[in-house]
Amino acid sequence: MIRALYTAASGMSAQQANLDTIANNLANSATSGFRSRRLEFEDMIYQNVITPGAAATQQTASSGLQIGLGTRTSATELIMTQGEMNQTSNPLDMAIQGQGFFQVTMPNGTLAYTRDGSFHLNNQGALVTADGNPLVPSITIPPNATNISISTYGVVTATIPGQNTASQLGVIQLATFPNAGGLTSLGGNLFAQSPASGNPITDNPGGTSGVGTLQQGYVENSNVDVVGQFVQMVLAQRAYESNSKVIHVADDMYSQVNGLVR
Repeated sequence: MIRALYTAASGMSAQQANLDTIANNLANSATSGFRSRRLEFEDMIYQNVITPGAAATQQTASSGLQIGLGTRTSATELIMTQGEMNQTSNPLDMAIQGQGFFQVTMPNGTLAYTRDGSFHLNNQGALVTADGNPLVPSITIPPNATNISISTYGVVTATIPGQNTASQLGVIQLATFPNAGGLTSLGGNLFAQSPASGNPITDNPGGTSGVGTLQQGYVENSNVDVVGQFVQMVLAQRAYESNSKVIHVADDMYSQVNGLVR
């Protein structure tokens, strides 16, 4: 009965972490380029009362008697499905149609990766994120440029006064990973490379590495399935309540045993 108390408590703790994950997904349902996460569980160690395969008689072997000791959280899976496209008509906004990531430079000089294509200009005319992190490779828009165009293949052009043709200002590169689900979330719509993700593979949009193409004047919405998250929230609540009920029942049984001892 005491074992049941701790086992059920582990289930309550795991469902609390599950609810925390669901809450974060729902909180970011309107965050551009956000990738939802799904919590994964695993069972804990088992008490071998009778080891499987032990001899029950001279002719038979026991199938064993093992009692589980609960559950725990093992990992969070990053869901990489494509979010819906939201048209903004802002010429500096870009959405990736595919599996790639924009590359940006962090204040400490390291690279980070994002699906949020809401870009702005800093005081030098360079394309930066909302937090001021410069796009890599750097793209600078002259202050008098008009008719800024970003092709599906990442070529940035603009009309410069005094020139008869549009000037090419640079080419945007995207990055992809062998296991994008292994990226580390940094907050601020940013991800970092990790040993689980593997090394980044950079390519121009539309290349053969599968980074995808760009859509100018769009941003990618969060890929959170709000209805699905509410369903998962109800399931988490029911599982939490079930484990709580086990604790109450085990406590009641333990109280009855104590009464018999007296």
